[in-house]
Amino acid sequence: MTSPAERSAVQNDGPDATEPSAAPSIEPSAEHRDDKDRPVETNRSAEPPKPPAAVRTEAVTRPRASTVRPGELTVRQRALTDALTSLREQLDAFEFVLDGPGVADAREARSELRNQLEDYVLPRVQAAGTPMLVVLGGSTGAGKSTLVNTLVGTRVSATGVLRPTTSSPILVCHPDHADWFLEGPLLPGMGRVRGPAPDAIAGDQLVVIASDTLPPGLALLDSPDFDSVFEDHYEFATKLMAAADLWLCVTTAARYADAQVWDMLGRARDNGATIGVVLSRVPQGAGSEVVEHFADMLAEHGVTSARRFTVPETRIEDSRLPEEAVEDVRAWLTDLAASSADREIVVSETLAAVLDSLRTRVPEIARHVEAQAEQRAELARIVDGAYGTALAELDEATRNGSLLRGEVLARWQDFAGTGDLLRSLRVRGRGKAVKRGVRRHRSPSRVRSLKAALRGGLESLIVSSAEHAAEQVIARWREHPAGGPVLAAPSAALGTASPELERRVTRAVSSWQDHVQELVRTQGVTKRSVAKLVSFDAEALSLVLMIGLLGYGTSDVTVDAGTSAVPQRLLKALFGAESLRGMGAKARADLRSRIGMLFDEEAIRFGQALDAAGIPDQTVPVQLYQATHNLEVAR
Repeated sequence: MTSPAERSAVQNDGPDATEPSAAPSIEPSAEHRDDKDRPVETNRSAEPPKPPAAVRTEAVTRPRASTVRPGELTVRQRALTDALTSLREQLDAFEFVLDGPGVADAREARSELRNQLEDYVLPRVQAAGTPMLVVLGGSTGAGKSTLVNTLVGTRVSATGVLRPTTSSPILVCHPDHADWFLEGPLLPGMGRVRGPAPDAIAGDQLVVIASDTLPPGLALLDSPDFDSVFEDHYEFATKLMAAADLWLCVTTAARYADAQVWDMLGRARDNGATIGVVLSRVPQGAGSEVVEHFADMLAEHGVTSARRFTVPETRIEDSRLPEEAVEDVRAWLTDLAASSADREIVVSETLAAVLDSLRTRVPEIARHVEAQAEQRAELARIVDGAYGTALAELDEATRNGSLLRGEVLARWQDFAGTGDLLRSLRVRGRGKAVKRGVRRHRSPSRVRSLKAALRGGLESLIVSSAEHAAEQVIARWREHPAGGPVLAAPSAALGTASPELERRVTRAVSSWQDHVQELVRTQGVTKRSVAKLVSFDAEALSLVLMIGLLGYGTSDVTVDAGTSAVPQRLLKALFGAESLRGMGAKARADLRSRIGMLFDEEAIRFGQALDAAGIPDQTVPVQLYQATHNLEVAR
């Protein structure tokens, strides 16, 4: 058996603390020591106190499990607290939005783990030396409440033939510890009521009853049935089981083979709980056969370390069993409570086992998160692909001359065929300065018309491409298994371009035209032989450059005769091939960059829709793995 020092997550620094190396090990299958048996004190009160006329059920204000003063913790406790708090926060940082294989189990596992950190692990790390909490769980009618009443020596939990009888959890402890259970950090999500329990009380209230029959260091908690017809009873039963230092499963000889019993035992085993089992109502005669079969089933389900007890079928008086029927259970619990070393071993082993279980439980949750994040990434890749395809098609459309039709072609031919193009080139007179007329300040109407037509054509092409990309994204998202929750979330109309796109496109195309004009003005160095004879208008020539960039006169474009080759020939004659290539490359790269930014802004809407749907991204599982690693370092 591993030494307690190896399995203890924290050591008790209080005055009761015992060095783990000096503490005796407890083998779960060991027999009771006869010399430890001692008479049990009777309840000092002759009659159980009468319930008050009115019981207030407000939850006592208690600090969260992570809210403690640093001076009260050792260095190791503080490191563990920080690491566990970080892990709890990471578990709170996401939701399993998408359905799929195993997702329902992953949701439940995440909720259980998060609650166990909040309800048990953090309080236990920060409050070493507090009483050992024994939670009794079991199926309806198994006799949990009767066993608690017998161990306490008086009726503290309701019993009867109606099912279920335990609707609210009942915690019984020594009076010295009542205030800690009423106000301490254990189970922070549950309200507190000082017992005895009223007849009607909300199920999320923990009834705390003080009894000097129980020894200091021991607390018993009677939890609701885990197979109750009320769903919230099952939730409370699993929640309380995860908060136990020792979980005592109570079942009967008639129902020990029920699937629910073994499901809960498996949960307790996987969650690291120290387990005891009580087989009650064992009939006379055939009892040994039932006990042996029950032991075989425990071994088959990997619960061999559980301490086993049997309670024979016997009479019940005043909601209690005969004392001799529970003497083994009482002796075991009393022995543990009497020895701070033995008690610390159980608490430390349970806490260490819970922390050990995080090595597999957190990565299992993280793998399901990774699957969700991958589906989100697939949806994001659909967006990138749709807008990437639209950008590539738009780039081709601005090269092959397909834009130069209709209004743009008519305005170009009007500009080139009426003499405005030639008038934009002025012949220098020998020895005379070039006259600067009004045309230098105000462009001819045909220049303005051509510029507006080019701008309008480009704007329409860009907006149409963006609309098509958005439609493609929606169509493919509808086909994707993860697309439904995203599209079902309230959001803007994603199937069309955003309302602001046209305004942004107009600004971007106008800025690009200004950029091309500035390139012509500043970098369009003409050939020396031509420069001596000709000057040019930068705005008009920038339009000629745009026409050439958009594919006018290329070999795969057929246009009306007369002007098809004008842009390329004119530009080469004025600037030379090398200068023309440089300006053309810069102008085209600038146009592509501006369109790309427009499409990126459009794609942001889809990323926001993914965020609004709450699908975790790839950073979430990484942070879970990192939090688990940090916890291992802190241990």
